[in-house]
Amino acid sequence: MPRPKAAYITSRFDLIYGPAEQAAIAERVELLAPPQTPETVADLPAWLGEVEIILSGWGAPVLDATFLASCPQLQAFLYGAGSVRAFVTDAFWETGIHLSSAWAANAVPVAEYAHAAILLSLKRFWAFAQTVRQDRAYPNKERFGVPGAYRSTVGLCSLGMIGRMMAERLAPHDLRVIAYDPYVDGATGAKLGVEMVSIETLFAQADVISLHTPWLPETVGLITGELVASMKPHATLINTSRGAVVDEEAMLNVLAARPDLWAVLDVVWPEPPSPESRLFDLPNVVLTPHIAGSMGAECRRMGQYMVEELDRYLAGEPLRWELTRERAAIMA
Repeated sequence: MPRPKAAYITSRFDLIYGPAEQAAIAERVELLAPPQTPETVADLPAWLGEVEIILSGWGAPVLDATFLASCPQLQAFLYGAGSVRAFVTDAFWETGIHLSSAWAANAVPVAEYAHAAILLSLKRFWAFAQTVRQDRAYPNKERFGVPGAYRSTVGLCSLGMIGRMMAERLAPHDLRVIAYDPYVDGATGAKLGVEMVSIETLFAQADVISLHTPWLPETVGLITGELVASMKPHATLINTSRGAVVDEEAMLNVLAARPDLWAVLDVVWPEPPSPESRLFDLPNVVLTPHIAGSMGAECRRMGQYMVEELDRYLAGEPLRWELTRERAAIMA
């Protein structure tokens, strides 16, 4: 039986598809061309007319009407990365082509980053590290208001895939975990080991708050200055979701007035911030350059997820990570 005809089109081929993933894919499909990028297929080569499966990742081709017309045999587009907003169009959703994304694989390192940041924040790591370097001496630890990781309160803002991963990772610790998510009821929260609360209660009671809210029109500016100002003394806000869910100027005003509070921000908006941004000036802000998601060898996990999706597709099974228009719209 002939193997399905496929091609790679992504500008990050080697990062996502390592030797093991490439070997597995080569056993399952007939590759019509060497790995391509959106630039190398811009003139729509003839072999696109035969391709049934496209394996992609960051730097995917825009799936507009022109490109889709050049791929009349295309049945599945397997995207070895997260959000598909940058390249999927209305024309694509009208075709019925299967679309699968490695968004779940990309969630794993984000949860790992947030988990580590939460535990460090409960020890007030960021404040201690800065003070020791600045003063070249060990400080009086009692004045730092260390909550510690025993019966302290951690707040999770949103319980999507990453939020639920966080609940699982926090379960072995002796912590009280509370969560805000308007779409999750108390019974579901209890199964996850978390207490569902209002967003106001979350900010007022948590020693550390971790944001996992998707960027949607209704979530822009969800985290207001009033919420940040209501945080407990010496509390920490961690954001690995999207910068736009926070009212940044209002947050910075509170942080300037409340040096006891800290913010650990892997995401901001706009990104990167302008050189004049107060984010670089406030001593109680820790910035990392959007590194929580897959980096280095972690990207191969996304490629492996697409190998597994390819196996499901070839076996005629439902794709585990298939996206619909509705699901894609709420992805960060």
